[in-house]
Amino acid sequence: MRFQTFLLATISLAVSINAYWLEDITHQGVAPFAGSGYSVFRNVKDFGAKGDGVTDDTAAITAALNTPDNRCLQGCASTTTKPAVVYFPSGTYIISSSLVPPYFTQLVGDPNDRPVLKATSGFQGFGLIDGNPYYTENLNWVSTNVFYRQMRNFVIDTTGIAPATAATGIHWPTSQATSLINIEFNMPTDASTVHVGLFIESGSGGFMSDLTFNGGATGASMGNQQYTMRNLVFNNCQTAIIQLWNWGWTYINLQINNCQKGIDITAGGSDSLDVGSITVIDSTFKDTPVGITTAFESGSSPATAASIILENINLSNVPVAVQGPSGTLLAGGSATIAGWGSGHQYTPDGPNTLQGTITPNTRPTSLLGDNGNYYARSKPQYENLAASDIVSARSSGAKGDASTDDTAALQSAINSAASGGKVLFLDHGIYKVTSTLSIPANSKIVGEGYPIIVASGATFGDMNNPKPLLQVGAKSGDAGQVEFSDFVVGTQGPAPGATLIEWNLAAPAGTPSGMWDVHARVGGFQGSQFTVAECLKQPGSGTINSNCIGAYMLMHITASATNLYMENTWLWTADHDIEDSTNTQITVYSGRGLLIESTVGNFWLLGTAVEHNHLYNYQLAGTKNVFASMLQTETPYYQPTPNAIEPFPVVTALQDPDFTSSCDGVTGNCANSWGLRIVDSTDVFIYGAGHYSFFNNYSTTCSTVDAGENCQSRIVSIEGSSSNINVYALNTIGSLSMLDHDGTSVAKWQDNVNVFPSNVILYRTG
Repeated sequence: MRFQTFLLATISLAVSINAYWLEDITHQGVAPFAGSGYSVFRNVKDFGAKGDGVTDDTAAITAALNTPDNRCLQGCASTTTKPAVVYFPSGTYIISSSLVPPYFTQLVGDPNDRPVLKATSGFQGFGLIDGNPYYTENLNWVSTNVFYRQMRNFVIDTTGIAPATAATGIHWPTSQATSLINIEFNMPTDASTVHVGLFIESGSGGFMSDLTFNGGATGASMGNQQYTMRNLVFNNCQTAIIQLWNWGWTYINLQINNCQKGIDITAGGSDSLDVGSITVIDSTFKDTPVGITTAFESGSSPATAASIILENINLSNVPVAVQGPSGTLLAGGSATIAGWGSGHQYTPDGPNTLQGTITPNTRPTSLLGDNGNYYARSKPQYENLAASDIVSARSSGAKGDASTDDTAALQSAINSAASGGKVLFLDHGIYKVTSTLSIPANSKIVGEGYPIIVASGATFGDMNNPKPLLQVGAKSGDAGQVEFSDFVVGTQGPAPGATLIEWNLAAPAGTPSGMWDVHARVGGFQGSQFTVAECLKQPGSGTINSNCIGAYMLMHITASATNLYMENTWLWTADHDIEDSTNTQITVYSGRGLLIESTVGNFWLLGTAVEHNHLYNYQLAGTKNVFASMLQTETPYYQPTPNAIEPFPVVTALQDPDFTSSCDGVTGNCANSWGLRIVDSTDVFIYGAGHYSFFNNYSTTCSTVDAGENCQSRIVSIEGSSSNINVYALNTIGSLSMLDHDGTSVAKWQDNVNVFPSNVILYRTG
């Protein structure tokens, strides 16, 4: 009896430890435009998958992904109307052909015991997970328009496939608001292996974190415009990373162990380099003969391609740190590289050719975590909580049907969860809100498959009296911590007075608040009332349709706020209609992107992007202590028709740019949105940035080298009493001036030509 009691207790304990709340809660998410009976959440075992390591589960998992059979796959451009969260309990799932997630799909495994996807010996397909298949000679989805998908908590196993047979773990050509998180790739370690863990050939990313690659010919073989990648571990790969091409890429906390080669950026060769730049920080290379290999040499082309920044790199038994075509560029051994660079620098003048030691950034203690590295924290999944610790928005009375006013129900649910120390689960839906939602300290909100909260109605209708949709900390001086993950904020109908997120909260030192996979989306989706039907582009008209003014500001971090960590956040005013069969372009106006004016500072922006805002995308005003990796912006496609002077008047209290005065005497399209504007700020550390202006009144002819990169006059500005501004790997497209300081151009595009953008690898103010 005692043994029986002990056995039952042990089983009960194991169940309580291993059960993940996402599997146990009642799923009530609604997709308002998918039709009745549509299920957002799917457990693969409900479709017949066994996960027993013996049964071929391909058909069952495919059914879970595709049901109903009109989800967005072959021939479908994109849609937000049929989302899915496909859940895998722990187990080993045998698959014999590629699993293809339709558009707007999340694959989630049990984080307490990650499910294994294991290929059969006769596996057929391009990737165990094929995130963008080749049904023809072209990718099914235009890779730069693949948004809102993620995959987390899996083991990908190709060891059952013969080492000399081509095999790929995940094929992932995607763009913003996508992620791979907490995934392990297991491949053969034989010398004959040709397996590749992760393959990306195109797209506009992006963010990934917490990936481990074991074995294989190549851990990750990747080409994409830009990325931030954090916590990638490579063990016993022949080559850890091959960069096929890029514009800019930031690696944080790489751990490369016992590989023959660390990072290969030789693509294209010295005469036609394909890799723009890489920035590698806070990383370790161990027992690897060559850390980085490059094809760059004197006279190679383009002039600034294959630029490199290394900062705080620990080497252990790495004979060559950087290898060029003709020999060693940077010797290795067992040492720490404090700072090293190759490319064009402006410190503060230039361009000057750099290849050698640089003084590393002096990092404020308040931005650091352990061991002097920059603070970082992976997305919380609350895996130790039980289902009883989760509060459902739908169970609290919210409908999420895109038409019911959910303000009161959501506010009640937010308050209840925060006061009870629980997590608010935002079941999938479109939640219409007609007045400000107050987010108290200690709130934790998690979305299901990117639900969206939309500001709607008269409260948000006056740009002279703006109101926040989400107000984090009800007033200046509020203190505490808040965590957001996996949801979207937006607007429904004209909202010229809507600030989507206002952050007032001061988090305690050492425990920042956080936003992970939280996005803004203004227009371009069903239920927004800013689609092709309402806001079709009108090139050349210059007329501003007041019914297409979608927001006042996307996010405002106010003077009293401090200690906020943001990871993989995309603040997007839509340039096209996601529901349209050809992704037709639309014109929607949003006044401002992300404004940070905290007087105390301490902000971390990892893999963030802000696009298509009228006055600026990023503005740092009167702030300090900001760390950012691979910022990415695009200027609105309609500018300069209209330009940035109308319809949003200058608000002096927000330190808005005044284009009427600042453009005096500036040639070209001056009154265009700033990609990044830094005003009266100090201690700013940017590790990669891409600021792009592709269009002039919807025409791309201005963004070519032959046209003179003349879409706009200026795109990055440092102004006023700003000091200790440090920029690594600045990339710009379509702007005559890459960087202005107090109204004077510091760097011009033609002096710094790279693979498609222009690149300055290092700029510092005094």
